Amino acid sequence: MRFDAVIYDLDGTLLDSLHDLAETVNEVLEVLGRPTYSIDAYRFMVGDGVSVLFQRALPETQSDPSLKERALALFDQIYSTRWNNRSKPYPGILPMLKKLETVGLRQCILSNKPDAFTSKCAAYFFPSAKFDMVVGHSERFPRKPDPTSARWIASQLGVCSERIAYVGDTNTDMKTAVGAGLHAIGVTWGFRPESELREWGADSIARDPEELTELLAG
Repeated sequence: MRFDAVIYDLDGTLLDSLHDLAETVNEVLEVLGRPTYSIDAYRFMVGDGVSVLFQRALPETQSDPSLKERALALFDQIYSTRWNNRSKPYPGILPMLKKLETVGLRQCILSNKPDAFTSKCAAYFFPSAKFDMVVGHSERFPRKPDPTSARWIASQLGVCSERIAYVGDTNTDMKTAVGAGLHAIGVTWGFRPESELREWGADSIARDPEELTELLAG
């Protein structure tokens, strides 16, 4: 199938950012006097936005608004100093973006990462990529897997949903794609296993950026 546009998740899909995210949250937990987690444990905590991340890493925030506000403020403060310490595009992503641009595919990013950090990461890590839209989480739209933001991007592109692929690495991304009526492509190099992606509606699976390029370019 040939697509006209693709919407990518960011963390775990285009960008290997697990260490910077995990180390930031662990530093927040240390400041708050709480236990920390292994880097690998964060594979199953990230993906649904910072607020949900702290619900998982620090369950007390669900019943203590003041603690939640402090944790979120600390996250913004600390992550702003280390968002690009160890994060990097996954191998093969930069050539993939360039090749898909040359075949005329319109490319966008939709992330649950805060909007300011999403824009900063897109500009820094993919400086030569020409994204039609880069959308992170803000009060403008509900977080994924609510499909509102994905539907909005589709409407702005003026492309029929069946001609748009949504690419991500978690069940949140697959739910978003299904809810928005987009073709769901799960990638296995990110944070979650293939079984999760298939369980939550992946129409296709890509095991490396070369295979994803073939799926998207048709």
